Amino acid sequence: MTGRPADINRGNTMKSIRRKAATAGALAVLALGGTLAATTPASAATAGAYNGACGTGYEVFMSTPIMSSQRTVAATTYVAYSSADKQWCAVTVRNKPGARVFMEVTLDTWPSGNHPARDAGSYTTYAGPVYKGLPEPGQCMTWSGSIDIYYNSDQGLCP
Repeated sequence: MTGRPADINRGNTMKSIRRKAATAGALAVLALGGTLAATTPASAATAGAYNGACGTGYEVFMSTPIMSSQRTVAATTYVAYSSADKQWCAVTVRNKPGARVFMEVTLDTWPSGNHPARDAGSYTTYAGPVYKGLPEPGQCMTWSGSIDIYYNSDQGLCP
């Protein structure tokens, strides 16, 4: 019986941590002006490898790794937004520049994409940037990237 109060207290601590995490997540969405919400969690944006290809005023919002093995990230597709331009931008950046290899980046809307913004070719460093305006009501952004034979995609950013 002496161990029981500690167990109860640990449960309350976990609830408190979960509540704080949920509150922090909600505040992060509100900080974006409440105009966007991610419907699916992409990997956390890691702006350290982002090369700024989208231009001045574009802030990385999400990123999606492209894995060449279970533990190796070959490239990352970054999705950035400019509140001044009201445009989304995507670029696929290679982790280690080298000899030319097929690379691609695509940015579109979902569920009914009509005109994807796409750049594909033989590149040493990155594919893109490609740009797309805000999605229509009921639509979400979708993006994908590839390097050599490796591919990954994600979706979210719903108004």
